[in-house]
Amino acid sequence: MSDPLVFVRRVKLSDHGVYAAIIALLAFNLAFTPNFATLANLRLQLVQVAPVAIVALGMALVIGTEGIDLSVGSTMAVAAAVIPLYLGYGAWPAIAVALAAGAAIGLINGGLVAFGIQPIIATLGLLVAGRGLALVLADGRLVEIFDPVLGSIGGGALLGVPVPVLLALIVAVAAGATLRYAAFGRRVIAIGGNRPAAALAGLPVRRTLITVYLASGLLAAVAGVLTTGRQGASDPSFIGLLIELSAITAVVVGGTPLSGGRVRILGTLMGALLMQLIVATVIQHNLHDSTARMIQAAIIVAAVYAQRDRRHP
Repeated sequence: MSDPLVFVRRVKLSDHGVYAAIIALLAFNLAFTPNFATLANLRLQLVQVAPVAIVALGMALVIGTEGIDLSVGSTMAVAAAVIPLYLGYGAWPAIAVALAAGAAIGLINGGLVAFGIQPIIATLGLLVAGRGLALVLADGRLVEIFDPVLGSIGGGALLGVPVPVLLALIVAVAAGATLRYAAFGRRVIAIGGNRPAAALAGLPVRRTLITVYLASGLLAAVAGVLTTGRQGASDPSFIGLLIELSAITAVVVGGTPLSGGRVRILGTLMGALLMQLIVATVIQHNLHDSTARMIQAAIIVAAVYAQRDRRHP
């Protein structure tokens, strides 16, 4: 049995380390990054982090059940690839089809996991197949999109708040309220904490797992629509690429354990913001993008290390 004081320090680090890291990065950028403390830069960082935050919130629900969803990036790509195919019917029908495609991928993931396939295997298969499907749908080409509705969704503002940021906040509030007040949220936590016990208690384990992965797929598709609208182009070979790393890191560094049984919504948002600040700092100091990926990988290893043995201090 480990030292209780060490356990307490470890819990505090895993729960609140993300806030200290954000403060440290902000202080560094304020001191050494030109034009960092401007309203335009703040808006840019929030708009860029919104799709990651939305994907991370879906990932948090999945991880709360002791699962993982590696297919979120490919789901974003499929949503992006579908939009140009149906844009002739109007922006909203195209968006609806894109969201339905994301929900379908989530439904497949959830069905596989609910009936005994390991989450990492099930979603890894969709990661590969989904990206391939997206490239086939788009014929391997980038398609420019000039649509005012998509443009306003990806880069517009409502009452001064960028639409992507507003959507991320709505998703966060909905997820937090569901986990805190709804029976479904309590089932997610119970299944992640002890799935056999949840099944013995009569909880609908399979239905809950399917719903959780469906939500993850749907939110990934939302992120795909936002990214397509902001970029004004559908690029299935690039959209969502490696976003699963950022999402998982955001969730874990935000205090949600990979062992399941708990979900921290605010921590997940802060984790996504931390990932964005890392990328922005690397870019603004003329370092290669791979540097940000290595830093993210190191962060997730450190976060998992800080969370080890939390159930058995």
